[in-house]
Amino acid sequence: MEKQDNDVLIAGAGPIGIACAISAKRAGLDPLMIDAGAVVNSIVHYPPQMVFFTTPELLEIGGHPFPCSGAKPRRDEALKYYRGVVRAEGIRTQTYTKLRNVVRDGAMLRADVTGPAGDETIPCRMLVLATGYFDHPNLLGVPGEDMPHVFTRFDEGHRSYGRKVVVVGGKNSAIEATLDLYRSGADVTMVYRHNEFRPTVKYWLRPDIENRIAAGEIRALFETDVVRFEDRSIVVRTKGQGEQKLEADRVYKLIGYHPGQDLFRRIGITLDPENGKPALDPDTFETNVRGVYMAGSITAGNKVSEIFIENGRFDGEKIFGNRTVRNRSDGS
Repeated sequence: MEKQDNDVLIAGAGPIGIACAISAKRAGLDPLMIDAGAVVNSIVHYPPQMVFFTTPELLEIGGHPFPCSGAKPRRDEALKYYRGVVRAEGIRTQTYTKLRNVVRDGAMLRADVTGPAGDETIPCRMLVLATGYFDHPNLLGVPGEDMPHVFTRFDEGHRSYGRKVVVVGGKNSAIEATLDLYRSGADVTMVYRHNEFRPTVKYWLRPDIENRIAAGEIRALFETDVVRFEDRSIVVRTKGQGEQKLEADRVYKLIGYHPGQDLFRRIGITLDPENGKPALDPDTFETNVRGVYMAGSITAGNKVSEIFIENGRFDGEKIFGNRTVRNRSDGS
């Protein structure tokens, strides 16, 4: 099924995608925003009691104030804020709709998507990719990685009360999960391939995790790699000590994410073979594929930690604030 023509199709309904939709509307265009999940789907998957590291002013988009009860917003406050912005701006939104490919047909782009109604094609004059990276967890490439007790997102520690849990990873998300698991009554072990925590660990997390490890309340295996996952266990190899099997009712593999580069390649976007960065016009964020633009963390290639909501929320102004781009939206 093919839908009516659209000025702009925005793939990704996260904060950056919403900000791009607002910029498009203020440039006189009528965007359609789609997402493979819910609105701000990445935030939906944050732990329920998660508090943002930054202040609400730095998360605001489109000039909409972000009220919150404390100095830093909670997950539930962010969900309420962003869906409120979508409603206030009247942004046309189609959730649970996955972009599969895009091809050019004369002055139009035709986006093949799969959603609740099945496969369909959405014609558009411009496409903005703001898909983020949370749908693509990094892999270890070891046997058993897809077993049902191995998770790539942390939910909450309560689910693991009285259980043996292994957390793979040693950056902020892994440390926060480990501490929550410990305080929720889990028997938790950290497995980290480096010999110590990185300097980028949040300043309030480092003494907490280090003190728990020193007290023997949390077990930590540094310089340790995962060999394979097994039913209710994980086999690891520690430098200088060989292999050992750890009991694990649950495993949280929190080793980061990466952009969905297979989609970008299908569309025809050129990616740097060294760092995965897409070929972009630095002034307009247009890719080497005419009419296709990128915004947010995916513009950084494999270095996704370089772009956050705080600095990616203005990408839409670059894309839609340029008169040349507006003129090209009609295919000229």
